[in-house]
Amino acid sequence: MNNILLITKREYLTQVKKKSFVVLTLLAPILMIAFGATIAFMFKANKTKSTFDVVDKTGIFAEHLKSTDNINYVYVPESAEKSLVSALKDMKGTDGILILPKLENNDYAKFESETQLLLNNKIGFDTKQNIASDISGLIKKEKIKNLGITEIQLTNLDKSFELKTKNLIDDNKSDSDLTYGVKSGLSMLLMYATFMFILIYGVRVMRSVLEEKNNRVVEIIISSVKPFELMMGKIIGVTLVALTQFSAWITMAIIGALFLNTGFSAIKGKIPGGEGSESMMDKFDIQQIATQISHTLLDLNYGLIIGVFIIFFLLGYIFYSSIYAAIGSAVDNETETSQFTIFAILPLTLGMYGSFSIMGNPDGPMGFWLSMIPFTSPVAMIARIPFGVPAWQIILSIAILLATTLSMVYVAAKVYKVGILMYGNKATMKELWKWVRT
Repeated sequence: MNNILLITKREYLTQVKKKSFVVLTLLAPILMIAFGATIAFMFKANKTKSTFDVVDKTGIFAEHLKSTDNINYVYVPESAEKSLVSALKDMKGTDGILILPKLENNDYAKFESETQLLLNNKIGFDTKQNIASDISGLIKKEKIKNLGITEIQLTNLDKSFELKTKNLIDDNKSDSDLTYGVKSGLSMLLMYATFMFILIYGVRVMRSVLEEKNNRVVEIIISSVKPFELMMGKIIGVTLVALTQFSAWITMAIIGALFLNTGFSAIKGKIPGGEGSESMMDKFDIQQIATQISHTLLDLNYGLIIGVFIIFFLLGYIFYSSIYAAIGSAVDNETETSQFTIFAILPLTLGMYGSFSIMGNPDGPMGFWLSMIPFTSPVAMIARIPFGVPAWQIILSIAILLATTLSMVYVAAKVYKVGILMYGNKATMKELWKWVRT
């Protein structure tokens, strides 16, 4: 145990003292926010405002077909249609002509078949869909008017029914759509964090083993310690590095959330809402939604969520890191790792994407079995835990994962013991099986 602790300490200090670790820890959250903002800007920058001349022969669209931020409708007289169509190819400042034919005897099918959009420029699919949606909305209102139904009556007809539920098993707590959304968001955050950390730091263990093997440093090290002690020291050391980085990011996220909440409150109080009207913030009742989200978050059993997260994260990490350590010891360079890493990446990826499919029914058979299979349980159980999981399922899943992790460490140690001193011999599955049996 002393040797394992010494190797753990060395591995941990070697990693955290690197400038790259400090820079990545501090800049990663900022880079993620900047990345998201850049993607949003790219989507926004790709949108252009299109201008269309509109020939309205119905006489009912001119007052209601309004321009938007993305589409500008310019109404022209019906008498100018022929001259505009003939000159359309050479026209600048307009992207096309929208011709709305006469609406005779409320024959909407004929109206739709004769409506034309003539273009002199390529437009986006969204623009075409927006124009069709605008026309469809106005036609719908005309049909309603012809039926003698008012907009208020239509609104009442279209009003959805909100079914309020209370879970008798869970102390009569409300289970609204917002509650489900908050739990789903937390579930995806925890699941994705587990997936990324296991993947990133598992690969780091493999590269560390491979680096020492190629530098022949391992030959000196194992003259003083056993291969199993070296492997476990590396795994535990990198685990502590991952927890350190994760703790730093959580602290930064909490500080950032508090800062944004304070700034949001200050901005909200300064937004004027014109006379006799409400501000945009009040209109959408953001404060009420934020309050409901806060209550939902406060009602969660954080002790259980954090405890289950830590247990499954650590066991899952040790399970997969053992595989990565064995792979690193069995090959001579990173190029050869590709034929083996698929066995570590594929089950974990299957567990993550499979967990997306259980969001609608966390207690269903798919959710249960993904939570029990040790290859997928580190992410599947974490994805289910915000929704509530029976205690016996958690205990059973932990027992299975713990037993499988110990078995994987045992197998990986046998591969590591032989492979760490093997050079120039390309490992095969048959060869690895021979090492395990030795």
